Amino acid sequence: MNNHPLLAAGLFVFFVTASAVERPQTPSPDDVYQRTQQVQPFALSQTLQTFSKTVHGGVQHVIAKSADDTRQIKLIQAHLLEITGQFREGDFSVTERIHGANMPGLAQLKTAAIDDIKFEYQALPNGAQIHYSTEYPQFVQALHEWFDAQISQHGNDNVPEHSLHHSTPAD
Repeated sequence: MNNHPLLAAGLFVFFVTASAVERPQTPSPDDVYQRTQQVQPFALSQTLQTFSKTVHGGVQHVIAKSADDTRQIKLIQAHLLEITGQFREGDFSVTERIHGANMPGLAQLKTAAIDDIKFEYQALPNGAQIHYSTEYPQFVQALHEWFDAQISQHGNDNVPEHSLHHSTPAD
């Protein structure tokens, strides 16, 4: 008895079913840019942003391209201060609106208790930064995955003063 037609039919059903299973969608760079412009009050074209991983988490810098652009600097500072407060409360909805619910590291970050991760805001003369840190390896890993996703979807600008704020990855 020839089982080839039965095997072929089984494989066909498997592949059709497997392709119908919904896969998490990673937003395109254009989608991320558009969503970011809708959420962030400052102009992306007039700012630089960098995400740098550290041993205990990472640092996010956002600065105005022009040190004289006081409007952008105030908008950057207000936004980063606001999201720092949201993150401290475990609210990552801004990130989710921009990057989607399947953003790497996001689900793990949302499981952290209020004091598991520290979010420290600092105003800079030309913008602001958030320092993310934790002593829990699972949250360090989640922050690193989250930073990698930020970098892959936003890029990682070269911020000249960046090295002045933390000189080694251990900071």
